[in-house]
Amino acid sequence: MTAIEGWEQTLPAWALLLIAAGAVALLLFMIMYLKIHALVSLIVVSLITAFATLIPAGSVVTVLTNGFGSTLGTVALLVGLGAMLGRLVETSGGAQVLADKFIKVFGEKRAPLALGVASLIFGFPIFFDAGLVVMLPVVFAVARRLNGSLLAFGLPSVAAFSAMHVFVPPHPGPVSAASFLGANVGLVLLLGLVVAIPAWYVAGALFGKYAGRKWQLPIPTLLGEAKQKQLDNPPAFGTVLISLLLPLVLIFLNTGLTTLASTGVVSEATADATWYQVLIAVGQTPVALLITLLVSCVTLGVRRGLTRQDVQNQLESALGPVCSVILITGAGGMFGGVLRSSGIGEALKSSLDSMHMPLLLAGFLIAAILRVAQGSATVALTTAAGLISAGVAAEGYNAWQLAALALAVAAGSVIASHVNDSGFWLVSKFFEMDVKTTLKTWTVLETIISVMGFAIAAALFGVASLA
Repeated sequence: MTAIEGWEQTLPAWALLLIAAGAVALLLFMIMYLKIHALVSLIVVSLITAFATLIPAGSVVTVLTNGFGSTLGTVALLVGLGAMLGRLVETSGGAQVLADKFIKVFGEKRAPLALGVASLIFGFPIFFDAGLVVMLPVVFAVARRLNGSLLAFGLPSVAAFSAMHVFVPPHPGPVSAASFLGANVGLVLLLGLVVAIPAWYVAGALFGKYAGRKWQLPIPTLLGEAKQKQLDNPPAFGTVLISLLLPLVLIFLNTGLTTLASTGVVSEATADATWYQVLIAVGQTPVALLITLLVSCVTLGVRRGLTRQDVQNQLESALGPVCSVILITGAGGMFGGVLRSSGIGEALKSSLDSMHMPLLLAGFLIAAILRVAQGSATVALTTAAGLISAGVAAEGYNAWQLAALALAVAAGSVIASHVNDSGFWLVSKFFEMDVKTTLKTWTVLETIISVMGFAIAAALFGVASLA
C-alpha cells in the first residue's frame, strides 16, 4: 500500500468495500455502456474513488501517479522491448517457421496443447507479462496458419504462464508465501508443479477449447505480418529458436542465482561478489529482452539483407500499436493503487483477524477477498500470509503441510482478475478483446486456476497431515 504521511483511514471496512464495488460497477458502466475509452474511464474512476475514500485532496494526484508509474515501471519496458522483438520475429517470417514446425511435429489437433506445454516450460523462469509478450508471435502465427480462433490457441498459453507464475518458485508469489509461512522453497517448487499442471490443463486446455468454439476472435495484427518475400525466404528454424530461448536462458540465470543466494546454497561472500551481481543483472527481464532484441536485429535483420534503416523502421513500427496496451495497463495499476492507498487491505485484515476458521481455508479466502477488492495478487498474498503466519507457527505443521498451505494462499491471490488488475488489461489489449469478452474468458480462466489450485493444495495438505 502507498503510505500517505500523517493520514489514517477513518471509514469502516464495510464502507470501503461498498465504495470499491461501486467504483468497479461505474468503471464497467462507463466502458461497456457509455463506450468511454478505457484509459479515460480508469483515470476518472480512480479520481472519484480517491475522493470517495477520503484520501487527502493534496495527495490524490500523487497517489494516482504513483500507482500509474509503479505499474509502468514494471510493464512498459517489457511490453515495449517484447513488442519490438515480436515484430522482428513476425515480419521476418520467423513466427511462421515456428508455427510450421509446431504443426509438423504435434499435428493440427494438438497444436493448442503444444503451445500450452511450451509456455509451461518458458514460464518456469520467465514472469507472466514477459513470457506472454515473447510467446505471442508464435501463438498468433499458429492460429493464423490453421485459421483457428485466437482463444483456442491463446488461452492455453496465457493459462500456462499464469499457473507457473502463481504456484512455482522462483516466481515471487510462492517464494513470498514460503518465506512468511516458513515453508521450504524446494518443497513448494515440487508441490507447486503438482498443483500448477492440472490447474493449467483444466483452465487452459479444456476451457480454452470451449472458449475457442464459443467466441470467434480474429488474429490480432499489432505485431505486424510477414510479407510474401519474407515468407518465401524465411530464416532457419534454429535462428528463430535462439530468439525465444535466449531470454529464457538469461532470465533463468537470474532466477537460479537469486534462489541459490536466498536459500544459502552459495556463501554470502560469493553472492555479494561483483561477477555474481553482474550475472544477476544480465538476467533481469528488461536486460535479457534487450540483449535478445539486439541479437535478433542481427540474426533476423541485418544478416538477412535488411539495412540498418529497415531494422530501425521495423522497431519503430512496433511501438505505436502497443502504446495503448502500455497506457491502459498503467491506468489499471493506477486504479488498483488507489484502492490499496485507501486502506482497504488493512481494513479487511482487521475485520478478518477475528474470524475463526481452519488456517488453510482462512489463508485462501483472505487472499481471494483482497485480490478481488484491490487487484494486486502480490498484496493479497503477502497480506494473507502475514495474517495467518502467527497461527501457522503455533500449529507446528510439518514441512509438507507448510508447502501445501503456501500454495493454498497463492491460489487465493489469483482469483477473479478483473478491471482493477493490470494483468486484465494486458491480456485484453494484446488479444484485442472488449471488456465483456475478457471477463468471460480471462477472468473465468484465472478463477479456474485459483479454485483448482486450492482444491489440489487442500488435498495435498490432507495427505501430509496423515504422514
